[in-house]
Amino acid sequence: MGLLFGTDGIRGVANRDLDSKLAFNIGKAAAIALSNEKHGRPLFTIGKDTRISSDMLEAALTAGLCSAGADVLPLGVIPTPAVAFITSAARADAGIVISASHNPYEDNGIKIFSSEGFKLSDELEQRIEDYVLSGEPLPEKTNGDIGRVLSGGEEWAEKYIDHIAGCREGDISGLKVAVDCANGASARTAKRLFSRFDLDLKIINDKPDGTNINRNCGSTHLHALSEFVAEGGFDIGIAFDGDADRCLIVDEKGGVVDGDRIMGICGRRLKQLGKLKGNTIVATVMSNLGFHKYAKDNGINLLCASVGDKYVLRMMQDGGYNLGGEQSGHLIFLDDSTTGDGQLAAVKFLSVLSGSGKSVSELVSEIPKFPQVLLNVPIEGGNAVKNRIMESEKLLKEIENSEINLGDSGRILVRPSGTEALIRVMVEASEMETARNIAEKLSNTIKSLINSSNY
Repeated sequence: MGLLFGTDGIRGVANRDLDSKLAFNIGKAAAIALSNEKHGRPLFTIGKDTRISSDMLEAALTAGLCSAGADVLPLGVIPTPAVAFITSAARADAGIVISASHNPYEDNGIKIFSSEGFKLSDELEQRIEDYVLSGEPLPEKTNGDIGRVLSGGEEWAEKYIDHIAGCREGDISGLKVAVDCANGASARTAKRLFSRFDLDLKIINDKPDGTNINRNCGSTHLHALSEFVAEGGFDIGIAFDGDADRCLIVDEKGGVVDGDRIMGICGRRLKQLGKLKGNTIVATVMSNLGFHKYAKDNGINLLCASVGDKYVLRMMQDGGYNLGGEQSGHLIFLDDSTTGDGQLAAVKFLSVLSGSGKSVSELVSEIPKFPQVLLNVPIEGGNAVKNRIMESEKLLKEIENSEINLGDSGRILVRPSGTEALIRVMVEASEMETARNIAEKLSNTIKSLINSSNY
């Protein structure tokens, strides 16, 4: 990870880590980098989520881009994957998303897509970062070379909805569906999308006020949706995060269906249709051992990338595969989208459910789930501190000893988050108590390193 860009763009507390001055300079640097790449005036799309700080950062980014000679097509509040789609479809040179995804409203972020709708290359990210951190004045345009702000964003949003609706595999009808928009970007698109199908539809948490995004709702807080679905007699609940690039599902009983299980069900269906390329799904090292067993039993090869959708996507592209994602619900259907798309994943799952004659709980019951404990340890000081702790001899030795004690009956993964100020500790074991004890011991080791600064 760079000093600014993590695994999913730039993240931080708005007006503390990420303020309008930094956003202005990022916009200017991005315009210069893309101008040099294109050898001419670049066009950027810009979309945002519903955070109170998103308007401020959009204005600063737009000013920075235009000051350096780039044109801007604002898309307003719109899901992250919609920006990727529109950037490619509109033949823009790059797309920018202002969002901190599943993080609380105080945070915000900046993520940049290439002209093809994929995450910007590491090389271009590094070039933009170098421009911003150099401390040198960045050149600005004058006269007729100053960039312009264009119109037409609303028309492109409708084209995105048309595209997602057209990605269903067969009929979607006859289901009672609850959709949780997390008071985020899907509040603008979800009703327009799912109303196109013959569903008994209820949309909740679709009234953003700038500070309620992800607050006790959406894919990171499923308790309320679980109760709503079970008590209301719904067939399924669908939850997005703040920028709708993730999707998790709740079954008719209120049980949670994670990204592993969504991929498993959709992957098996694609295999039956002869559409699962290489008979392979690309997951991550976080994926549950039960998913591995299910894939093997169904003749599906399961590959594991490092955590982060950019690494999943890279492995998919390298191997020519078309389905991959993360346990957290960040799912990539590469034949239809260049990035994780929560609404697309929901449409794909609904396609399978609608024609199955089964309930959601029946569909996913074939995918076992091994006991897994995930603990998050807060870290202050940015990526540099996270990296030093991860390289600590004390921590590495503790991990090694824990792996020896665990043997072949489970696994351990300790990693720095690429999107939050956390180190994540994940332990799987045959018994929940064993997994919990090892995870707590490793977490306490990290906390002791932080407190002693002995790393």
